[in-house]
Amino acid sequence: MNLFIGNLLKKIYNKFYDRSYFSQKVSYSQCGEDLIVDFLLTWILNIKVPTFMDIGAHHPHNFNNTYIFYKRGCRGVNIEPDPVLFDFIKKMRPEDININKGVGFKTGNETADFYLMSSKALNTFSREEAERISKNGNIQINEVKQIELININELMNRYFDKIELDFLSLDVEGLDFDILKSIDFGKYAPKVICVETIEFSEHRTILKQQATIDFLIAKGYFCYADTSINSIFVKQSLF
Repeated sequence: MNLFIGNLLKKIYNKFYDRSYFSQKVSYSQCGEDLIVDFLLTWILNIKVPTFMDIGAHHPHNFNNTYIFYKRGCRGVNIEPDPVLFDFIKKMRPEDININKGVGFKTGNETADFYLMSSKALNTFSREEAERISKNGNIQINEVKQIELININELMNRYFDKIELDFLSLDVEGLDFDILKSIDFGKYAPKVICVETIEFSEHRTILKQQATIDFLIAKGYFCYADTSINSIFVKQSLF
């Protein structure tokens, strides 16, 4: 057994019997990802007040991976390109830094077509993804807006140059891998990353995005947990 895996299992075993963690816990994520990340950061990595960046925040608390931290006084950065959803986030989470832009992986200022879907959880900058979703079933493209983009490394430099980023939540429907590949991991390497690793389907088929998983493993992460929809990665060097 690898040393870091042994250390991880030992920490989980020791904390499993601390019942105080498991009492009155409420999840705001799609599949309980926030509780998994909370346990990992708070109990395993001993980070009591984590920093976070939520790319594709979507909603201030519904299906949201960072609201659990905001509720207990942690503060971070939320990026949401949908103007309607952004206004709601700004109202409900005024102490966070909230940015009404998309996240790009190219340098320089640019704008891009943003596809507003009939199900807002599936909004995307990817034309290919929007058309694939609309052909798959009842979800359609409602509107296309031009939205300003900000480079991922510019965000990292602006907000996490002086402090480390503990948790990156990434869900941008179709462009997650491109954004991950563009991160300068030599300068900005989040301790924990939660990213969607399944292709959307209305027919209950499961097609994992193996390229994303392989890429993060090659960057020194390992898959700590998987909810089928999302995978949670942590830096191997922390163990």
